[in-house]
Amino acid sequence: MNIGRRAAGTLTRPAVVAVLALICCGLWGSAFPCIKIGYRLFQIPAEDAGAQIVFAGCRFFLAGILALLLGSLLEKRILLPPKAAAGKIVKLSMMQTVFQYLFFYLGLAHTTGVKGAIIVGSNSLVTILIAACLFRQEQLTGRKLAGCLAGLAGVVAANLAQGGLSFSFTFNGEGFVFLSVISYGFSSVFLKKYSRDYDPVLLSGWQFVLGGGILALMGALMGGRLEYLTWQGILMLLYLGFLSAVAYSLWGILLKYNPVSKVAIYGFSNPVMGVFLSALLLGEGGQAFCLQNVIALCLVSGGIFLVNYRSKPV
Repeated sequence: MNIGRRAAGTLTRPAVVAVLALICCGLWGSAFPCIKIGYRLFQIPAEDAGAQIVFAGCRFFLAGILALLLGSLLEKRILLPPKAAAGKIVKLSMMQTVFQYLFFYLGLAHTTGVKGAIIVGSNSLVTILIAACLFRQEQLTGRKLAGCLAGLAGVVAANLAQGGLSFSFTFNGEGFVFLSVISYGFSSVFLKKYSRDYDPVLLSGWQFVLGGGILALMGALMGGRLEYLTWQGILMLLYLGFLSAVAYSLWGILLKYNPVSKVAIYGFSNPVMGVFLSALLLGEGGQAFCLQNVIALCLVSGGIFLVNYRSKPV
């Protein structure tokens, strides 16, 4: 996106980068408890998968519209996708929205907000493994490998039962959330590749619109409905769409005017904010501050820090 030189210079200041990046992470972190609150407001039970998918579809369709409106206003032109980008948008929508959030929403209904936040906090580590080992987009260094192992150890620690070394794990709960992380990793690799030729805000906005529509249709075919409409529920749905649109757009702008490492380092705060916002909004304080989750949080955050840290800007 094109902005003035003075504004671009402001966006490179460390303090400004820190504040804006942490705003993005705070918005993403708030999604975990707000989704579960949204289920309550719409009276969507854990076993009603169809309604959960309709809920997800509505959220991301709104996010796409909002992202495209924001991008169009900033660019002073309507962000319409060129024909050559159609296939790429379809691929992105399937990985970044349909598969990722299909597994995420279904999994989150069968786990806690705290566990969901910690598992999703490993997405940077999984993305690097996919980029380095499958697509050869970068080298897997010893420091990156150490970060990945720390993050995976955090995922394991998050699932340790309170009573000992046995696991508290369900495939349709924690397993589905981790599958959503894998899908996110593939979508990030694709977005990096496609952004060389196309505006990433355009790609993200249109894939949200397409993916959100697909999710809503899938949920409806599964018998899902959003029947209990209240103004509180509608506001929560709008907020969830808003946070995705704003966070992804703002993060993209920061990446445009700063080295990737300078921005990505703040990603370690995603699981931190997710855990504490879940504790605050969902009343999961006891779980959030138990020893196993404190250890898990430190491992995942430390792993993300190791992967993203650079001694010098690149």
